Amino acid sequence: MSTLFEPLTLRSLTIPNRIWMAAMCQYSAAPDGDRTGVPNDWHFTHLAARATGGAGLIITEATAVSPEGRISPYDLGIWNDTQVEGFRRITAFLKSQGSVPGIQLAHAGRKASTERTWVDRGAPIAPSEEHGWTPVGPSAAPFGPASTTPEELSDEAISSIVEDFADAARRALDAGFQVAEIHGAHGYLIHQFLSPHSNQRTDTYGGDFAGRTRFALEVVDAVRAVWPADLPVFFRVSATDWLQETGDADREGWTADETVRLAKELRARGVDLLDVSTGGNVPDAKIPVGPDYQVPYASRVRAEADMPVAAVGLITEPDQAQAILASDKADAVLLGRVLLRDPYWPRHAATALGGTMPTPVQYHRA
Repeated sequence: MSTLFEPLTLRSLTIPNRIWMAAMCQYSAAPDGDRTGVPNDWHFTHLAARATGGAGLIITEATAVSPEGRISPYDLGIWNDTQVEGFRRITAFLKSQGSVPGIQLAHAGRKASTERTWVDRGAPIAPSEEHGWTPVGPSAAPFGPASTTPEELSDEAISSIVEDFADAARRALDAGFQVAEIHGAHGYLIHQFLSPHSNQRTDTYGGDFAGRTRFALEVVDAVRAVWPADLPVFFRVSATDWLQETGDADREGWTADETVRLAKELRARGVDLLDVSTGGNVPDAKIPVGPDYQVPYASRVRAEADMPVAAVGLITEPDQAQAILASDKADAVLLGRVLLRDPYWPRHAATALGGTMPTPVQYHRA
């Protein structure tokens, strides 16, 4: 049988196959009022379709741990009990189809307060505009020339955000999630602290590797402390800012070497799997996008940090996904846009590769 269709056990949780759905923002929640950040029928249908399609693990979009942590006003959140109740319907259905529900806990930092991607390509919303607010970051350095300058976080504010992550994890468990993924990638707040490109602090949260990773490790410790010992915690990382690799030696950025070093720290603190992506923190970085372009970074973490990893990025064909696992480059694949195009990709892959997966009883006649 193809490796893609073998179960993977992390702690006491067994995920039925290695084809997983990556977090993808839908920008479809209410931006204000008592339903702010609450999942609705669109989110249910979107996620439920991938469960009936056979994905072993389904991770929600980046779900904000606080209102100001949203990427856009239309993001999901998990900072109140109304949001928890909205998620329960979704997690119950995913479980009923044999899929594992996971949540990506996130804070956008300096990349917050932006439009939906289909409105002015996700342009920043100024604090003075409707639904806008002032973003925060490790330093008062905007993401790009048109971006709002963020407010530099104080030590007290950093501690408060760490607690926000812990509170969000508690609520996620109450909502029925079985995997908690901490979003430390794509130029959002944790990544902003990790990278010297965005972190210009000179205190204990900046400077050297220990300072720049301090916030990430505090968040991990806080989430792991409230998340059950028998359930896994993931961490999503951008393995590189793509500055050194593309010859941009004049600017400092987060590197693959630092990712391996961080992975070892995360593993020691109870993180069970690293979700390895790249980029997102340097808007003009030259990224050589193509099939499998991020897989070598996952493979390196797996080999050098002795840690389970998931590979992501332009993995679109069943044979391609199977080859990644068969060559021990990753333990699972996280699919994004290909699952938007085809919610039944896992079932089609099973047919193509001779794998097997349970079929909903309603479809047995097919």
